[in-house]
Amino acid sequence: MPLPTPGRPLAFVDTETTGATATRDRITEIAVITWDGEQATRWSSLVNPHTRIPDFITSLTGISNDMVANAPSFEAIAAELAERLSGHIFVAHNARFDYAFLKNEFKRCNIDFRASVLCTVKYSRQLFPEHSKHNLDTLITRHGLDVSERHRAMGDAQAIFDFWKKADAAFTVEQREAVQKALLVRPSLPSHIDADIIDGIPDRHGVYLFYGENDLPVYVGKANRLRQRVLSHFSSDHALAKELSISQQVRRIEWQACAGEIDALITESRLVKTLQPTLNRQLRRNREFCSWHLPGLDSYPPALVYARDLDVGRQPNLYGLFQSGQEAKKALQDIAKSAALCPVILGLEKGQAGKPCFARQLKRCRGACCGEETIVQHNLRLMDALGRLRVKTWPFDGPALLQEGDACHVIDAWCHLGTAHNDEDIKTCLENSRPGFDRDTYRILVKHLGKMRPLGQAKNPSGKTVRK
Repeated sequence: MPLPTPGRPLAFVDTETTGATATRDRITEIAVITWDGEQATRWSSLVNPHTRIPDFITSLTGISNDMVANAPSFEAIAAELAERLSGHIFVAHNARFDYAFLKNEFKRCNIDFRASVLCTVKYSRQLFPEHSKHNLDTLITRHGLDVSERHRAMGDAQAIFDFWKKADAAFTVEQREAVQKALLVRPSLPSHIDADIIDGIPDRHGVYLFYGENDLPVYVGKANRLRQRVLSHFSSDHALAKELSISQQVRRIEWQACAGEIDALITESRLVKTLQPTLNRQLRRNREFCSWHLPGLDSYPPALVYARDLDVGRQPNLYGLFQSGQEAKKALQDIAKSAALCPVILGLEKGQAGKPCFARQLKRCRGACCGEETIVQHNLRLMDALGRLRVKTWPFDGPALLQEGDACHVIDAWCHLGTAHNDEDIKTCLENSRPGFDRDTYRILVKHLGKMRPLGQAKNPSGKTVRK
């Protein structure tokens, strides 16, 4: 019988762990089924993680602290495990998870572990595109797989092995090999970037940082799926000038995992302003901005006010967050034309008191300049025309929390004070020096105002109400 993939035997692998972060959490159990197309060999072991197994992990897997107390450490089984996996294609369900944990465990033992990786989630998607779900529970039900112990390493490894054999029976060798070869192709990476670095990037919300020669920041970006987004820069470098420039310059990659998209957007904005990467343009400069201020309906003209003179977030009747006075005046001129407002009353042109302005003579002004429209009527129309530019005032008496995933953002007057995971973190955020108002942060946060809760009503990530 031919080998199960072109020229390579397979190792079906599953791990159970103390958590979801490969660089911090540890393996508690591992199972490997090696297969050469004819004979399958099974091996498994509990592993002492030398750290406490959380209760919710025990409830999921059934693996307790007592069960692993006398189990071998990973270091004790590392050499045997490496030998079993050597020369095999590494097959797992959500393979990046298991591969990342093994890479980190081997690294702690000073063993450089590398393998070609094939994910059965992706394999199932390619072979069975008519189905929308490809998690392991769904595959077990869909293909009638007999599983001895779900969420135990050998039980899950046997499930993906049985799924593989079901796929063998359902498709021709040519069909299977075409999919396998496509999934095993390694991404094209810049010559200075180690593929193992890419393997360690999680597919979750976060921010990535590209550094060039002399550790110069080149580019900062955010992503909902970090690893996929980083790879996309290199897979398209032949088509886009910016991606080609990144590929040519990048020498080192860092990343920061984030609680969700809001956290990623705010972190990206902050890092771009701090690091000033050469290829970021939109967020890079944090110039002092200005706004139009309308103190009352009977007042005119509107005042152009600058951030240094404002309590932004608490100051009412502000319109627009403009980068310069020139940009603010251009916006007001455009609004004046579209809404037939008087450029003299707006302070955009000079005119004589009580005399029609030039725009009135062209019937482009309703006559506030010469008493044909009251100032109140004029300013009501002005406020309506400026409505989309209105800067929302902070609606709470003090700080508020915005829940996102397993964390919450601490915010006051649209200033992001920090991201917290418990009451102590929240207290630290409130006690730290307050950052200044930032236009980009405001634009991110204002979209989520309806989800914010003031202290005293908000709950921290553990579900407890936070007291003022």
